[in-house]
Amino acid sequence: MMGVLLLFNGGFMLLSALVSYLYKDNITSGLLMAGLVTVVAGFLMRFITKDFTKQIKKKEGYLIVTLGWIFMSLSGCLPYIFTDTISSFTNAFFETMSGYTTTGASILNDIEAMPNGILFWRSTTHWIGGMGIIVLAIAILPLLGIGGMQLFSAEAPGPSADKLHPRITDTAKRLWYIYLGLTVAQTLLLKIAGMTIFDAVNHAMCTLSTGGFSTKNASIAYWNRQPIIQYIIIVFMFIAGTNFVLSYFALKGKFSKVLHDEEFKFYTILIVVITLITAVFIYYFANISINPTETQFIAHPMVLGKVESSFRHALFQVTAIVTTTGFVTSDFTIWTPFLTFLFFALMFFGASAGSTAGGVKIVRHIIMVKNSFLEFKRTIHPNAIIPVRFNKKSVAKEIVFKIMAFFILYLVTFGIGATVFSFLGLDFITSVGTAASSLGNVGPSFGQLSPVHNYNSLPSIGKWWAVFLMLLGRLELFTVLIILTPYFWKNN
Repeated sequence: MMGVLLLFNGGFMLLSALVSYLYKDNITSGLLMAGLVTVVAGFLMRFITKDFTKQIKKKEGYLIVTLGWIFMSLSGCLPYIFTDTISSFTNAFFETMSGYTTTGASILNDIEAMPNGILFWRSTTHWIGGMGIIVLAIAILPLLGIGGMQLFSAEAPGPSADKLHPRITDTAKRLWYIYLGLTVAQTLLLKIAGMTIFDAVNHAMCTLSTGGFSTKNASIAYWNRQPIIQYIIIVFMFIAGTNFVLSYFALKGKFSKVLHDEEFKFYTILIVVITLITAVFIYYFANISINPTETQFIAHPMVLGKVESSFRHALFQVTAIVTTTGFVTSDFTIWTPFLTFLFFALMFFGASAGSTAGGVKIVRHIIMVKNSFLEFKRTIHPNAIIPVRFNKKSVAKEIVFKIMAFFILYLVTFGIGATVFSFLGLDFITSVGTAASSLGNVGPSFGQLSPVHNYNSLPSIGKWWAVFLMLLGRLELFTVLIILTPYFWKNN
């Protein structure tokens, strides 16, 4: 499996080399070498293990997913190192893991100085990681047979992995067709709206993956004078944060399944309500302009009126944080202390299960809240059987317990993460913000690592700790942590 994944990775590196050649950015040979090395390594691993039994059980599924992300990130460093665009291995690995986990945190000080081939490769790491490297593998090479479900369950985000088809390979293919189709659609719309084709392709890949890498230093604030571009990105961030199974139903014309889904309704209401609150605070209290000589971030509230500008910035940033995309149109950390706290809280929500977003996921919050309220009923009627219901179906107790365990483990991991960052010398706001952002795969943080700064100032050990949190968050804690327990390695 590692060989299969390296072959995929090498193929996308060669595609980046082609982009580099077309734009004549003088790093084609470095990208070509990185791709060839990765392809050869993948081929050798496949050849050496071709006669081994390809039976994958649940344990092997967890191990393959975790090792897959690590192997892909290790090989994904090669384009940066071979082109000497990021010479430090620590920085290269951070940028790569941030790409594959769709976190979007960057160590690059001047993104616009990077060659086009490297910018395309950064976006590609987002796009591959968005739907999941493992899902990509089982969609194109159904060599896993019945074991494919173990991989899909380990990789697919959320408390359960919905299937569109009895065969897991067909499910994965349908998800990738939707993913690819939406990417192409957004690319065309962004091009029509005024982006260059290169910027449109890159931002479409980073939007649908809920990643956050941009080709501009100012991120999406670069297009503050072109609101239509920002509205297009908002729409596709919202779609990317929706369960892809619901997107499939919508494309099939089954809109009732979408509209009656509890998670989708709460997801929509959350964004609408928080956007209205944020817009009011921006309109009356916040300054959405930032010194353009330092950061190139600048808002233009008089372009279409202060009301529209306040609403657009609010809607964009709320959607970007909830979906963990991480694009920015302004520095939301200076929009009053209340909004700073509000956006910090949003980092713990996440979007829908079955989407490309990170975070806790809304369905978990819904089930936990419902279970908490039902405890009052159970206290009054101790002998009654009162199940938690989601989408009019009762949720098994095992699922409820697992969700509660996940949430507690998430908070504990966040607390440990923030403690380590503070031990490394970061102030309180930066420590808690960076822990929440890394674990939730959000990208922008607070304090010293606010949206107008990058992660290059982190000490090396801090970058490795952030990388670990990114991986934990992307694979939803259990997938990684379970292989660190002695229970995992027992034969029985």
